[in-house]
Amino acid sequence: METLSLILLMLALIILTQVLGHYIRFIPTALIQILVGTITALLISGLKIEVESEWFLLLFIAPLLYNDSSHFPRDELWKMRAAIFGNAIVLVLLTTVIGGYFINWLVPVIPVAAAFALAAILSPTDPIAVNGIAKRVQIPEQILNLVRGESLINDASGLVAFSYAVAAVVTGYFSIQQATTEFVYMFAVGAVVGLTISIAMNWLKMKLRRTGIEDVVFYALLQILTPFIIFFVAEEILHASGVIAVVTGGILHALIKERTETFFAQEQTLTDNIWTMIAYILNGIIFLLLGLTLPEATREIFADDAINNWRLMSFVIEIGTVILLIRLIWTMFFNWFDHRFLKKADHRKPSFKQDVITTLVGVRGTITMVGVLSLPFVTESGEGFPERSLIIFLAAGVIIFTLVLATILLPLLNRGEADAQPELDLNSYKQRMVKRAITEIKQVVQEENSTVAFDLLNEYHVMLRLLRAQEKSEEELTHFNQQLKKLRLEAVQWERDFTKQFLQEHKTPDQLKKEVFRSIDNRREAIEKEARFRLSQPIRKILWKRKRSNMSSDQLIHLTQVEHELYEQVMGEVISRLDGCRGDYPADVVQSVLEFYKRLRFKHTRWSSPVGGKADVDQQKEELCLRAIEVQRQEIASMSKEGDLSGEEEKELRRFIHYIESVVLYEYVE
Repeated sequence: METLSLILLMLALIILTQVLGHYIRFIPTALIQILVGTITALLISGLKIEVESEWFLLLFIAPLLYNDSSHFPRDELWKMRAAIFGNAIVLVLLTTVIGGYFINWLVPVIPVAAAFALAAILSPTDPIAVNGIAKRVQIPEQILNLVRGESLINDASGLVAFSYAVAAVVTGYFSIQQATTEFVYMFAVGAVVGLTISIAMNWLKMKLRRTGIEDVVFYALLQILTPFIIFFVAEEILHASGVIAVVTGGILHALIKERTETFFAQEQTLTDNIWTMIAYILNGIIFLLLGLTLPEATREIFADDAINNWRLMSFVIEIGTVILLIRLIWTMFFNWFDHRFLKKADHRKPSFKQDVITTLVGVRGTITMVGVLSLPFVTESGEGFPERSLIIFLAAGVIIFTLVLATILLPLLNRGEADAQPELDLNSYKQRMVKRAITEIKQVVQEENSTVAFDLLNEYHVMLRLLRAQEKSEEELTHFNQQLKKLRLEAVQWERDFTKQFLQEHKTPDQLKKEVFRSIDNRREAIEKEARFRLSQPIRKILWKRKRSNMSSDQLIHLTQVEHELYEQVMGEVISRLDGCRGDYPADVVQSVLEFYKRLRFKHTRWSSPVGGKADVDQQKEELCLRAIEVQRQEIASMSKEGDLSGEEEKELRRFIHYIESVVLYEYVE
């Protein structure tokens, strides 16, 4: 009953803190939750919460990291791999060693090994707290991606370093060779476990589908359980890194999801909604727990007269400052090295201001709290863990210090940044809205509405390309159009070659041969002349439909079967060839041509479903349009709530929605 009451209390506090966060916009929600949790713990006498690191990692960290990694932009992750791994591995080790020696020098009562443990658990950054700050301050997207990317890995490296330091305190023994070997083992095996189980779960889902199980709730539950299974197998059975396992599993799940979201739209929609609710609750509980456990965890150290309370506060500030200084110096060095020697085309010249922002967003939070509260009470010799209460107090103090410092300084450093490039920022917001609409439409594509959905998707893809074109210079746009034209002509030639090959291997009606080659030739001519519309096209379609209506049912069935086989094989070959062109052409050029051929294949290979008539089609069009427009309005509301938009920008984006309604919805409904 006590556990149930505590759960209900925390859910109520989450609601309260979200309401407070809406009105107190200059303070991150994470800081509000810590404060509310602390006040609640002081008001409720006898409230005692014991946090066990194993179940906390399984229950909180595993699902949150899995969800974060499955939504992280993998292109950005790959582009920034050097910086991410540098921060997640090298910076963690530097923080552990340098910070450990500094803590031991500053507070001599903390042994060196215990000081290393404290420094190690202070090394991981917290993306949840960063997101809370980003809602109030416009932080550059590149810096946010760096912190989010490194947090996917430094949780594991920080916990591993922390566990070895704690083991050295408890046992009195430490081997650098053994630690290095086990470190590599935990990372490598963790990654393999995550990939293997993610593949196995996907195979199981496909196997169950073939047996006739189509319950979307069942598959959503199976997906929700996946990170817990991955983490348990990695940590408890193979003694590897469960954190790395769930991160790799989440990335692989995202790749699989991209290829299947059109086919399992209901399942994906339900799963995404469940994950949104889970992440919302767990993020709130984590910082509430920190606040709820702080009074009990630090009561002993405040009651100790050996150290003055003001001196304790100075320890917190000094340790927090040194931890951030280590991060700042590393960031400055890496950015200088990256710019001086790697010389990436898209890499800006190092800026001290950007380095300071990168340092400040590296706030500490969840993993630090989990690790430090899991410190053992006694060593193997039966003695108490040295200065356990003091270490917990210092860790909690540094968490709050980094949060408060970021909350105060980041708005000052970012003053004027939001207005530096208003058109570019507004363009990026529009692209985000259009992408959200595309994702929503893909999730609801079914056999009955496929034609309407793909037509609407085409409209939004064109809109997205136009928005991206606005970011290009005239020279870049000319080069893009030239590359696009060149690849489209190559694709048409491949289409003709593969069609000839198919016709040599299959018996095909003459009328279909003529129609296919006429279609290919017309498209080539349109590309060469850059024509968008030909009057003969609708006339030819009418004549072709009339010829089909005069065929017998057997002839029509045979013709349809051959047509489906032809387009399935030919378009599949063209799409495969296009996939191999990613190294030779710009990614957006390849993607544009790929989208066209995927739509063309679907158009000619779907089996017609009986639709009630024009009224039903119009209703489908209107429903899809309204749904796409609604999610774009939700995206505006979300950006406004996060603090990303000014009042004027929000108005301009709503005008953009009205424009889409007039262009897309009016055209379809009328």
